[in-house]
Amino acid sequence: MITVIIAGGSGTRLWPLSTPEYPKHLLKLTGERSLLQSAYDRAKQVGETVYIVTEASHAQHVKAQLPDLSEDNFLIEPGRRGTGNCIVFALDVIARRHSRDEAIAFVHSDHNIRDVDGYASSLRIAADASSETKKITLIGIEPTFPATGFGYIKRDGELESTGAYNIESFKEKPDYETAKKYVRAGKYLWNCGYFVGSVNTFLSEIHNVAPDLQESFDKLSAVAEVSSEQYNQTYLSFDDLVIDYSLSERSHNLAVVPASFDWMDIGSFKDLHEANESNEKGNFFKGNAIYDIELENAYVQNNEEKPVVIIGLDNIVVINTPDGILVARRDLSQKVKDAVARIKADKDKK
Repeated sequence: MITVIIAGGSGTRLWPLSTPEYPKHLLKLTGERSLLQSAYDRAKQVGETVYIVTEASHAQHVKAQLPDLSEDNFLIEPGRRGTGNCIVFALDVIARRHSRDEAIAFVHSDHNIRDVDGYASSLRIAADASSETKKITLIGIEPTFPATGFGYIKRDGELESTGAYNIESFKEKPDYETAKKYVRAGKYLWNCGYFVGSVNTFLSEIHNVAPDLQESFDKLSAVAEVSSEQYNQTYLSFDDLVIDYSLSERSHNLAVVPASFDWMDIGSFKDLHEANESNEKGNFFKGNAIYDIELENAYVQNNEEKPVVIIGLDNIVVINTPDGILVARRDLSQKVKDAVARIKADKDKK
């Protein structure tokens, strides 16, 4: 089984820890290994063959973190063109090098997962289900609370003896009341963005419902040499294509396997706080020279030598790095991306 790790995001909601040049999957956020390295460690438990798709702006850092991986297994996007084209890129390379019937798992580099055995088992169940049904098979996460930040998958009847279910529909990120209905119904799963199937299975469905992705694949496969100047210019000519809109939501021939592992998408400092072990006051500290008095429910990280002092506050995030300082209410920390957009706009004016 082949695993393709998608490692191209910018992680703006974790600024100033995460930057476009050094995004969150490169950071050691929950242990001694970065999110990318942990994703690679998990992938090695699924199968020997692992590819990393990443973007040119930080490819050197990705390679430095995975010195054991062959140069040929780094697939470098010359520029970001969306998850749809990212997957098509990997499918083209794998079609040239491997059997078109071998199962491929597309996974993400920035998720926090502790149960590696359950992870590997779920991907193998999805691979077997895909092989038997000829359906692209997704992994869905059983919701533990009414999340409004994730898309949902509504599952239909179980596909006999496969451990997978038909997919009735995809739901966009809901409001809170709708999310509560989804959780109560018991038929909905969080969509974590994992896809499993062979080259032939993917290309069959792309041919049926995704002419834009088909065009991208045809253009790439017509170029003789991967990563040549012609190949890169062809890739850069593509419009951004998101796999959810280009394929998933158009298809009526997909399946889903409920995950048998824990999962967290670290999309905000609130998530990051919950992914780490806090002290008896609900505080998590990382870095140098942090001094607190009557502080509760805080995530504080100081990457500088200058002391950081926090007194009499609750439910906050404080981050101090050479790239910037963030002070935010913990429950509003997802709005960091809005601030980053303003910073970028100001820089672009200069």
